[in-house]
Amino acid sequence: MGKVAAFFDIDGTLYREGMITAIFKKMIKSDIISSEVWYKELREKYNRWDKRIGNYDDYLVRMAEIYVDAIRGLHRTQVEFIANKVIEQNGDRVYTYTRDQIRWHKNQGHKIITISGSPFELVREISEKFEFDHYIGSVYEMDDEHYYTGAVRPMWDSQNKKVALKNLVSEYNIELSESYAYGDTAGDFEMLKSVGHPIAMNPTRELLQKIDKDLTVRDKIKIVVERKDMIYHLSPDSIQIGENKN
Repeated sequence: MGKVAAFFDIDGTLYREGMITAIFKKMIKSDIISSEVWYKELREKYNRWDKRIGNYDDYLVRMAEIYVDAIRGLHRTQVEFIANKVIEQNGDRVYTYTRDQIRWHKNQGHKIITISGSPFELVREISEKFEFDHYIGSVYEMDDEHYYTGAVRPMWDSQNKKVALKNLVSEYNIELSESYAYGDTAGDFEMLKSVGHPIAMNPTRELLQKIDKDLTVRDKIKIVVERKDMIYHLSPDSIQIGENKN
């Protein structure tokens, strides 16, 4: 019998917003990213999502693309400094349910692992804060002198998370049928599907639609929604999934 693990997404699952959103805002305040980028490139996508007529994943992917351009040519120490400040100032902005689940898994002796689409520098900071055993994030590549090149190895999509999960199973001798996974977007679907105990935490419509179409996931998934100081445990049958009419 292999080890039991708990795999956590970070953005929207543990952290109460996208971590890349937090570092993006900090870079605007630091004049690393022009505020015009927000108004020209992101505001429309954000407003469409905020009005619930757009796709949240589209907003995050576009933000990640702008982030790649913004850090090209920056030195590693600049980004690490900002990442440290983001977690220092906002690292406790996490969901009560997920924070308590991390503590519960630790008490059970489970491996605690995060697989996140956020920049590796941010994922490392918050993972060390919550004492994860292993962490994986999107890697923004650097040259030999530690300046960012603009190339990226993403971890925000379902396929790359699936590959990362497979490698972790081999490295730690993990028994997936006894393990847990927590995620909120369609990018977490394969990770949730792979384990015996999947939990959709504040799931997006896109994730719920995927769950609804796959009985192997639908039959075992738990859905948790945290709003204000209340935690709601739901079943797929109790949720009416509307179409996103753009």
